[in-house]
Amino acid sequence: MELEGKVYLFDKVFKPNATQEKVYSEAAKSIVSDVLAGYNGTIFAYGQTSSGKTHTMEGVIGDPHKQGIIPRIVNDIFNHIYAMEENLEFHIKVSYFEIYMDKIRDLLDVSKVNLSVHEDKNRVPYVKGATERFVSSPEEQENLENQKKLSGKLYLVDLAGSEKVSKTGAEGNARTTIVICCSPASFNESETKSTLEFGKRAKTVKNVVTVNEELTAEEWKRRYEKEKEKVARLKGKVEVLEAELNRWRSGETVKAEEQVNLNDINEAITPIAGKGLEESVVENVAGPMPATPALMIGSTLGLEERQKLELERERLYQQLDEKDEEINQQSQYVEKLKEQMLEQDELIASTRRDYEALQSEMNRIQQENESAKEEVKEEVDAKNKEMESMSEELLQKQTNLNSTTTELQQLRDMSSHQKKRIAEMLSNLLKELGEIGTTLGSEGSELKISNDAAKLEEEFTVARLYISRMKSEVTNITQRLQDIENKEQDSNKKVTEYEKELAECRLLISQHEARMKSLQESMREAENKKRMLEESVDALREECAKLKAAEQVSSASESEKKEAADLRMALEKQMDQLRVAHQQQVASLRDEIAEKQQLINDIRDSNQKLTLAQQQLQADYEKIKGEETEKSQKLQELIATNDRREQARKDLKGLEDTVAKELQTLHNLRKLFVQDLQARMKKNMSSEDNEEDGGSLAQKQKISFLENNLDQLTKVHKQLVRDNADLRCELPKLEKRLRLTMDRVKALETALKDAKEGAMRDRKRYQFEVDRIKEAVRQKNLARRGPAATIAKPIRSGQHHAGITGATMGASIRPQGNNPVDDTTQKRRSILVGGKGII
Repeated sequence: MELEGKVYLFDKVFKPNATQEKVYSEAAKSIVSDVLAGYNGTIFAYGQTSSGKTHTMEGVIGDPHKQGIIPRIVNDIFNHIYAMEENLEFHIKVSYFEIYMDKIRDLLDVSKVNLSVHEDKNRVPYVKGATERFVSSPEEQENLENQKKLSGKLYLVDLAGSEKVSKTGAEGNARTTIVICCSPASFNESETKSTLEFGKRAKTVKNVVTVNEELTAEEWKRRYEKEKEKVARLKGKVEVLEAELNRWRSGETVKAEEQVNLNDINEAITPIAGKGLEESVVENVAGPMPATPALMIGSTLGLEERQKLELERERLYQQLDEKDEEINQQSQYVEKLKEQMLEQDELIASTRRDYEALQSEMNRIQQENESAKEEVKEEVDAKNKEMESMSEELLQKQTNLNSTTTELQQLRDMSSHQKKRIAEMLSNLLKELGEIGTTLGSEGSELKISNDAAKLEEEFTVARLYISRMKSEVTNITQRLQDIENKEQDSNKKVTEYEKELAECRLLISQHEARMKSLQESMREAENKKRMLEESVDALREECAKLKAAEQVSSASESEKKEAADLRMALEKQMDQLRVAHQQQVASLRDEIAEKQQLINDIRDSNQKLTLAQQQLQADYEKIKGEETEKSQKLQELIATNDRREQARKDLKGLEDTVAKELQTLHNLRKLFVQDLQARMKKNMSSEDNEEDGGSLAQKQKISFLENNLDQLTKVHKQLVRDNADLRCELPKLEKRLRLTMDRVKALETALKDAKEGAMRDRKRYQFEVDRIKEAVRQKNLARRGPAATIAKPIRSGQHHAGITGATMGASIRPQGNNPVDDTTQKRRSILVGGKGII
């Protein structure tokens, strides 16, 4: 191929009008047999965007003339399998993914994105996590006779545009075919040139292809024995060569007939099996050879040995490149460490500067502390002076306190007068409350208010309790009234419903009575009709008798006799017809009478049943009404007792709180009294006698006040104990009623639970039926579907399966649908079809 005066040489050059069949036959068909024989194969298309890469690799899938390499190679793989021996078994899998912008996306499972590339133990790259399905590409074959296994991989690649690819790796253990797609347009001349240059460079790449073979243990043993014998022979040759070399080094001349023949050595080195296996066995068994004999033999090495040395040299160069990269990485790491050390030095210098600044700050603070100590001494002296002035003020305030005590005595006198007035007002208020209680029907005892001022606090407490009790009774009465009104409304509703039912029953009875009257009238009409028919029968009989008499009179002549006979016959026929009609009419009337009588009996029975039902409903209504009134009375009693009980509990709680507060107050006053007494004993050891008399008087007043409070609390406590005893007496009755109510509630709850369980069972049964129907529909839909393109079992060679055709295999590889593949949407895709043959 010539471009700008430069000639490019390739294995095959296809013109734009070349068919897909020709491209496949000359470029890709030969790789199929190699893959099935255990070699790895790679076919990839390279070129500019829109130059025909996807058209070459995929084409129009489903069209036998326009389909590309991928569907054709799939069909060819299966054709080769079916044409091979029957003792071969193939396991076929395929993976299909896209590499775009250095990210790998699985096209068989779109949820897997950004997959990673790894290497296995043989340094073979693979995509980790890629979906593999049993579709239409060879992956593994096994020879059932000798259990040898050959594995081969076929890579079908549609590369990205050449303008977006810097370089590609085409080396490795694979038979590689590169399809260079060029654009003939002059506009794309530069890109076409770079594409051809890439093809020229790629042609210089040489691959060493070996069979991916898994030998059995016996074959490995036989090969080991052969290699062992070969190594023993080579050791003998090496010893002879070393002896000859030593003779040459010592200056002795070795005769030509005594020299070792190097051709024999080359024949001994000729490989029996694969090169890789021979090298590994020789290295493991014989070990490294001396360096000097290798130099002596190097001049006369054969072509295969030179190839080995070239490969070894390339491997060493590759190791050197790797070491260079490692050295570069280590140097970069050293530079990073140096930068970190510089940063640490700067950090240490900054910390030193901070330490010096803190040290100077600490010295300054110590100086300030010394100056502050002197200031504190001055402040203490000033405070002592203030204490002296405050003691003088305290004495002055003590004199003021004495004056306030006199004023307090005057206020006490005034408060006693006010207490008397309050007692009178309280007595009047309690009398009015007692009158209100009698009007409300309360069973409270009469309140007696004493005019003693010392017991005024007790009277206030009793009044508060009585007022709270009155409030609770008023609230209970209003609540009862509301409950009674609600129950009365419910009972009125029930009465109206029963009255409606009774009116309906009465209406039904009146309808039945009207029907009975109509039936009786119809019976009377039937009776009248019967009588009329009987009268007509009697008239006919009389006429018949008259005709008989006329017959006897007119028996003179023969002609008259004949006429009489004819007339007689006609009359007899007429009489027979009348008799039959009369009998039929009588029978129909009798049947109608019987039906009417039966209907009357049925109506009478239904009427009796309705009357009995009405009576039963009336009795049930009266019974329900009586039970309702009885239950309403019981409910009112229960509500009243419950209200009294709740009120008693509330009162008891309030009284307990009051007693606790009073006891706490008493305890606090006692504490204050003891503390005050101790303080006075300490302070007033040297005070005057009149001050002691004043203190003892105040103490007596406090003691009397506390004793009065204690008496009031004891009385209130006794009253609470009595109320508690009364409540305990009523408690068993209330508990019994509460148990009955709880039993009724439990019975209703069990009934409700049973109803819910029944509903749940029905719902589960319905859900089960729905699931069963869905499962049946799903199974039916699955049965309607065609056979999938998944090979679920191994394929034996030589046994063609009718259900697997070329069109099906081609369709199993394409990403979506049966539509033609668009070049613009199917770019930058890589297809990995793996096959491991076992022979």
